[in-house]
Amino acid sequence: QVQLVESGGGSVQPGGSLRLSCAASQNIFRIYTMGWYRQAPGKQRDLVARITSGGDTYYADSVKGRFTISRDNAKNTAYLQMNNLKPEDTAVYYCSAERGSGVTWGRGTQVTVSS
Repeated sequence: QVQLVESGGGSVQPGGSLRLSCAASQNIFRIYTMGWYRQAPGKQRDLVARITSGGDTYYADSVKGRFTISRDNAKNTAYLQMNNLKPEDTAVYYCSAERGSGVTWGRGTQVTVSS
């Protein structure tokens, strides 16, 4: 089973940028749909962005035009570039690897947007 490790979280002021990375343990990474989800305190985990093995992308309305998901199959890594961050983007961000009905999660990385 693939294992995922997120990195790149931190604290940033409103309007700032962060780039999250999700490193996968297996070189069959390329067959998975990769996703980024986030969960704020007291709220459910919501999908932020997703990229298929073929490169098709999906974004939640709240992040369209600000966030970009990408993947580098040679490095077994998915990325989430986050620009123009807002306080409401504050959450723990989780990476997911999806194939068929199975989903594997990373442990998450904290993103805090505050002045």
